[in-house]
Amino acid sequence: MTPWVTRLLFANVAIFFLSGAVPSMYRMFALVPEWVISRPWTLFTYMFLHGGFWHLAFNMLVLYFFGPRLESRLGSRTFLQLYFFSGLVAGLVSVVVPFLLPTFSTMTAVVGASGALYGVLLAFAHYWPDERILIIPIPVPIRIRTMVVLATLIAIGGIAMEVMGSRQQIAHHAHLGGFLGAWVFMKWRERNSPAARFKKQADPAPKRGWLQDRDAAQRWAAIDRESLHPVNREAYDEIMDKLRTEGIGSLTDRERAFLERFSQA
Repeated sequence: MTPWVTRLLFANVAIFFLSGAVPSMYRMFALVPEWVISRPWTLFTYMFLHGGFWHLAFNMLVLYFFGPRLESRLGSRTFLQLYFFSGLVAGLVSVVVPFLLPTFSTMTAVVGASGALYGVLLAFAHYWPDERILIIPIPVPIRIRTMVVLATLIAIGGIAMEVMGSRQQIAHHAHLGGFLGAWVFMKWRERNSPAARFKKQADPAPKRGWLQDRDAAQRWAAIDRESLHPVNREAYDEIMDKLRTEGIGSLTDRERAFLERFSQA
């Protein structure tokens, strides 16, 4: 068990029993779309409340099986950011949907860590898509990515049934919100990771239009090759030969950056 998975497990279990002993906690901290403006803290606190023992048990099993490996991969801080961001987006979706679709009640309370844990599941599938898991009553193990697809289809089906008038006891739209939150978080993390920043620094030359390309080619041709170090001079000659024979579109970003550096010297 990893540190924050353990803490989240204990916190959810403790608050479940505490809310059972103090019913006013449920009313004060559950997420009710109609009241979210006056009770903004419920976008966070709703994740620690559950509608019953089996609701709690299922969510904690998901956290227990998928959380530790993901926290070890991401680090505790990033894991917590993913967890709560996914839960926050799930909560926001739960607030917005009832105001857009009249068949959803704006007074129905939303509780549970499901949105946050759907985010954990999606992130787990991102790193280990072919990991297999046995889900009762399915008789054979299925891949995690298949499980994500099935969960998405179930959520869409549940929303469709709600729209058609069937009263659902499950906030399927919150589950999709958890997937959305995790997807946004993972995309943001990929674009702002140390590897992504290094790539931007290594390939700084942007794509250009034909007018800028023409100006750049003239600027590169004006470089004083005799002032270059012999090694750089050889590389310069090779790139310029490529430019003349294959055109400016054949140059890579790295080759453009090389020429830009010496044209500005």
